[in-house]
Amino acid sequence: QVQVVESGGGLVQAGGSLSVSCRVVGASIALNTMTWYRQAPGKQRELVATITSEGSTNYSDSVKGRFTISRVHANNTVNLQMDSLKPEDTAVYYCQATRIGWRRDYWGQGTQVTVSS
Repeated sequence: QVQVVESGGGLVQAGGSLSVSCRVVGASIALNTMTWYRQAPGKQRELVATITSEGSTNYSDSVKGRFTISRVHANNTVNLQMDSLKPEDTAVYYCQATRIGWRRDYWGQGTQVTVSS
């Protein structure tokens, strides 16, 4: 059984930095595409950053240059480093694990990030 567990997040002032982590249990992240999404109140869930099994990364235009997605294989964890945070980055951040051949995607429970102005 695959489990995805997010951690980190919290409250930070605008311009500050924060990191959220996603640990996968039961499947190697080296074989997965891992994606961070976020959902702000009253808005649809949006893609933030992706890292493929080959290590290729992709970012939404709204976070490009400020956020960095990376993998720590030893811990089977994917991190999202968020710098120069803005109030509009406030959202619940979700981690998704996908793999070709899986019947479904796996999601974490989400972690709250709040950026005060």
